[in-house]
Amino acid sequence: GSCSIINVKPGRIGGYLEARRIHDLARAHGVALWCGGMLETGIGRAANLALAALPGFTLPGDTSASRRYYATDITTPFELREGHLDVPTGPGIGIDPIPDILEEVTTSTEWITL
Repeated sequence: GSCSIINVKPGRIGGYLEARRIHDLARAHGVALWCGGMLETGIGRAANLALAALPGFTLPGDTSASRRYYATDITTPFELREGHLDVPTGPGIGIDPIPDILEEVTTSTEWITL
């Protein structure tokens, strides 16, 4: 009885696979969840919104519009609509970076051969 709410911040718990495991465990035990952010760019924000849309996340999270944190983001800005953010619906995480802006802020790249 010592836990009734869990704040899941993917960046602090080992990523989205661990976040999903926590979601599933909490849901199985009737523990409420909310998704927390850590000033992510649009890429991380999109992934957080997808996580927060899972059925176990029943409490409001702390994701917000991009402009609250960045004058220019590397994705199309996320905008609040009546206090809510839309979950991206595209393939993968639902959103793509803007190539020119991504190139401008990229400091290095590395190709890993599989």
